[in-house]
Amino acid sequence: MLTAVLASGVMAYAQASPPAAGGTPVARAVGTIKNIAADALTITSDSGVEVTATLAGSTKIVRVPPGEKDLKNATPLQAQDLQLGDRVLVRGQGSADGHAIAALSVIVMKQADVSAKQQREQEDWQKRGIGGLVNAVDATTRTITISTGSFGGAHNVAVHTTKDTIARRYAPGSVKFDDARPAPLDQIKAGDQLRARGTRSADGNEITAEEIVSGSFRNIAGTITVIDAASDSMTVQDAIAKAPVVVKLAADSQVKKLPTEMAQRIAMRLKAGSGEAGGQAAGGQGQGNSGGFRPASEGVGAQNARGPGGMRGGWGGPPDLQRLVSRLPGSKLSDLQKGDAVMIVSTAGADSGSVTAITLLAGVEAILTASPSRNAAMMLSPWTLGGPSAEGEGGPQ
Repeated sequence: MLTAVLASGVMAYAQASPPAAGGTPVARAVGTIKNIAADALTITSDSGVEVTATLAGSTKIVRVPPGEKDLKNATPLQAQDLQLGDRVLVRGQGSADGHAIAALSVIVMKQADVSAKQQREQEDWQKRGIGGLVNAVDATTRTITISTGSFGGAHNVAVHTTKDTIARRYAPGSVKFDDARPAPLDQIKAGDQLRARGTRSADGNEITAEEIVSGSFRNIAGTITVIDAASDSMTVQDAIAKAPVVVKLAADSQVKKLPTEMAQRIAMRLKAGSGEAGGQAAGGQGQGNSGGFRPASEGVGAQNARGPGGMRGGWGGPPDLQRLVSRLPGSKLSDLQKGDAVMIVSTAGADSGSVTAITLLAGVEAILTASPSRNAAMMLSPWTLGGPSAEGEGGPQ
């Protein structure tokens, strides 16, 4: 999104600013300021290339608020107003090797502005966002039906889109929200995971989406058999696929751990939702003890079946795991042990035996005992589409 906004600004400048000397093509670079000198900026571009932008007295520098589509609200800046971490789009005459630009103009989004926008968007996704597994896509009506997970079971929601809805899709193998790119609805398939932000109907069965983001991800539920701290990875015996899988933790991976009492309360809700009267796991496709999970601890009273305090769902129904998990403190690989039960949302790579975790939730033994695998996938889906990167785009939480 940020690159697109800056690119729109470039088009306005292209009409207002003269071409580079000699009529040569105008080059541009979008990225983050890494270093500032008296007459130059070092930029780490979004493609990972370092570019040196030389500033002259005639270089036009303007500041634009995040989210602006043009330069109508741009304000002039001086070179000394630039700071490390600011997002910039530099336009000018480029060198042959692509590592230098004699800047004609610099469009700036200040780091503080970007951070404020990020916070607002995070809050809006929390307040007006909804996520789940795609059941069906109706191209004629531009409606996507998703099944959202909660402690009480699945809830179908119709996501209505229009030609003005911003639709993005995660890049294959990516765990970054910023890597999501514009994509048509026909790329969304049943089984995908989708999150939408918009206006919900009073009954919660429909949402008119202003923005959607979708992707193909893999859900893993099982026990840790090996932890390799040197490679930031672990091996998990996947109870869904009935096979071991190596799970890599990246810098953007989220690791969370449920407190024991909270997990037991969630398990009670799952049992209540499936009609279970006793302490055994839901039948049929359940994980049960065959997946290596012990029954949930006894003695969690009926008064606890309401779930963690105050965590209510979006429609006045049961609380959802998405909001609960978002409020948990972060954990590290060193906090995990061999034998721990985990639920993982990962990238869907070409190698089924190795994945990169987007979000890993530990402390879930009681939940996996109480829930069949299909319910585990439902619970995972709302928090699959991970948060924004430090580059400043708000996103699903």
